[in-house]
Amino acid sequence: MMTAHAETLPLAGSAPTTTGVFLPAFTLWWRELVRFYRQKARVVGVIASPLLFWIVIGSGIGSSFRSGSVTGQQNYLHYLYPGALIMIVLFTSIFTMMSVIEDRKEGFLLSVMAAPVPRSAIVLGKVFGGATLAAVQGLVCLVLAPLIGIQLTLPNVLLAILVVLLVAFSLTALGFVIAWPMDSTAAFHAIINMFLIPLWLLSGAMFPLSGASRWIRILMRINPLTYGVEALRRLLYPESPEIFHLSSSIATLILFSLFMFGLAFFMVNRRTTKPAA
Repeated sequence: MMTAHAETLPLAGSAPTTTGVFLPAFTLWWRELVRFYRQKARVVGVIASPLLFWIVIGSGIGSSFRSGSVTGQQNYLHYLYPGALIMIVLFTSIFTMMSVIEDRKEGFLLSVMAAPVPRSAIVLGKVFGGATLAAVQGLVCLVLAPLIGIQLTLPNVLLAILVVLLVAFSLTALGFVIAWPMDSTAAFHAIINMFLIPLWLLSGAMFPLSGASRWIRILMRINPLTYGVEALRRLLYPESPEIFHLSSSIATLILFSLFMFGLAFFMVNRRTTKPAA
């Protein structure tokens, strides 16, 4: 009996068997999607809040703000549309990553990290899951464009989808970086109110870069979200004045996405004395 028992024990120093990266990442990705769409109120709130903001603010200011010289359109409602779309992506990306904090409190994150799963799978599953949700919500808003008189060609639609995907991916990775070291949803909301809302306000969503004061223009030019808003505005309104070249805006979004994704990998894999879960 003792001999048989000894033969079943693993050899000392042998490495634990891992399941690879992609299967755990896919599982976490799928979990994010199911978890989000089971919360009906959350889905409605993410879409309805920016759309309500767009309609109320756009209609309220529309009579006193003529943006034809800026966007080639006749009213502020059209000008604000790309910013409202980006706001939907922003809200979905950031608030989806609040699940990192919730998973830590519930003990799920600790279970994943204790399993023979590479930590890279956590980043891949969480970020791609949140980015998928954010992109889908943004594309739902993009479908509404013809209803307000925006004419889209197929090449512009494909490029707009690419821009939405890049913005969703980069903002989700940013949300992961913010949420990973936190253990309080209240602190997470405080960071959002202090940092991410101004990030959106200084993206050219509500007012054009050309009409802002000099120090505001500097902040807007170093804001990566500005390039997403301007790229969408350029694709939705081809006759609008070109502030940034479209290829430059897309390249900036790609670099920002890679930087935030790399930073997320670094934070998850770095050695620290603070418990990760």
